[in-house]
Order: sequence, then C-alpha cells, then structure tokens
Amino acid sequence: MNLANLIALVEGKLSNSPSITAFEEVHIEASKIRRGDLFVALKHEDIEEAILNGAYGILFDKPTQITDQEIAWIKVSCVDNALLRLLRFHILEKSPQVYFCDEISIKLASQIITSRDILILSKPLKEHIHELYQIQEKQFIIFSKQNIDEQLFVDAKPLNKVVDSTINIIEQTLFETSFIYDDTYYERQLLSPFFLPYLESILQFFKHHSIGYQLRNFSPINHFQAVFTNIHFQVKDFGKSDNVLIFESDFELVKEQINFLKKQANWAKILYLIPASKTDQFQDNENIFGYKSTWDIMHTLKTQNYHFALIAEQSADILNDSVFDIKTEQPSLF
Repeated sequence: MNLANLIALVEGKLSNSPSITAFEEVHIEASKIRRGDLFVALKHEDIEEAILNGAYGILFDKPTQITDQEIAWIKVSCVDNALLRLLRFHILEKSPQVYFCDEISIKLASQIITSRDILILSKPLKEHIHELYQIQEKQFIIFSKQNIDEQLFVDAKPLNKVVDSTINIIEQTLFETSFIYDDTYYERQLLSPFFLPYLESILQFFKHHSIGYQLRNFSPINHFQAVFTNIHFQVKDFGKSDNVLIFESDFELVKEQINFLKKQANWAKILYLIPASKTDQFQDNENIFGYKSTWDIMHTLKTQNYHFALIAEQSADILNDSVFDIKTEQPSLF
C-alpha cells in the first residue's frame, strides 16, 4: 500500500521524513515481519524486533523513540482502530462473501471444513490478521459477532436457519448421536443431539455453495459440556458415572438447553444452577438454584440428589477449585 494512502486511511501523522513510499504486507507480530512490511505495534516492546526483521514502517500510538530515520514512523490515536481501518479497506478490495452466525455453528464448522474457499473466523480478530490479508477475490468468510466486530465488514449476511431437517437420527443419548446424512451413516458421534440443528445449518450452507467438508469424530466445543463425576467430584470416563455436570458458559443458551433437557430426559432429576442475580428469569422452572460463588455450586451439588446438573455461566475449570477438593482419576490402561 502507498504510504500517503495509508496515512490518510488510518488518520495518522508521519513523525519523520522516510525514504520509503510503500509497504508489502501488514503484521501485528514482529516475528512475521519481512523486508518491506508494515508493523502495527500492538505490543510496543516488539518494535525493535520488527525493525531488525526488515519493517519499512511502524504504526504506533504510544510515545516512541525514532531509532531508524529511513523507515516510516506513523503516529495514530489508537492502533486497534487503525488496524480495523486497514483490514476493512483490504477486505473491501477483495469483495468477499461474508456471513455471520452463532458461536456453536462456527466451532462445528471449524471441525469439518476441508475447503480453502472459505475462511472461518473462530478466534479473536488478532489471531486472524494474517489469514484476512491472504483472502482471495470473492472468498467466503464466516464469523461470529461474539469474536469479531461486524464493523470490519461492509456487507455481512446472516447464515440461514434450517427449515427442513435432513439429518436422520438413528440412535441418541443426551451426549452422543448416531445419524444418517446424505446417505452416509455416522455411528456414535460424541455430539449431543442439542447441536444437530446448528450442524445442519452449516452443512446446508456448505452444500449449497459447494464448499468441501468432511464429517469425522467431533471434539468438545466448550458448550453443553458434559463431565461425568462420582459423589466426590472425581472425574470419571465418559458414561462411567450416574452423575453428570453440564457446563454452559454462554448464558444466552441456557433456556434452550433447559428445554432440551426437559424434553430429552424427562425421567431424570435435573438441577439448574443459575447466577443468583438471574434466577428471576426462570420463575416457571423447577429445581432452579441460585449461586453467588463456587462454594454455593459445590454445596448445592453436595446436598441435592440428581442425575444431571446444568451449571450456567461456568466452565469445567471450576472443578479445579479447592472447594471441590478433587483428584482427577486417570483412565486405566487395563
């Protein structure tokens, strides 16, 4: 990019009179800088490394000593905003086909995609900078608003929800599914039926746009996460305990999951542990227990009988808290 155009785009000010007039690529990691690149100094301490690697320009917003008069030193009010402007301009030039959807669909899509014709933004923006600068003309991009600022894109469309189901469930438990899709049988996938509508919307999108994918063994996606434990909160192998803790970090999904559990496990005793400040949203439900601390969660689980316990706005990491005083049992080799 031309230096003058870049300065205008980021609303920056040139702090010296460099000999260079243009840049090759833009990077936020000094280790990726090559001769001719622009370094966006999100980490001020990495500037010298970027220069040693051949940076032709430094974009910065903190007081900085100019150590090389040959390269361009561009001062902006906020490097984060400047980076967003640069990316937005670059993406606009490539005219990608951009869609947004929920975080679950993004994580499932990331596990099955095989095509290079689509970029799935499943992580925070700063971890996708290099990929975004490598996008091709008319390439597909899918992102979640939970991770990516939608202002990055001029025109982003919602991913359509499934109208007609094409996944045929053959056998299911709360946390495992065997199904047929597109005349292929997938046996005992470690994927809860709760996720199938999300998976189906992604599959139909891929199929409609001829985007390559492969269904294979799924890994946990940190939503509706099942952990089998004994009464002492010792973690057991999958399916090896009658007590299951289900963790959901995203509160927006909790009501949907409660309805799913009521429908699919109406025989079971189920506890719903909700932040105390939000229990008023569940007045029509039984077995709602409010909590203010990890100790409250532990106490409820210790004093109540249950088969399943859905714990809202928490991850399985809380089992490492000292209040649970657990020792994870390692699976036997024999």
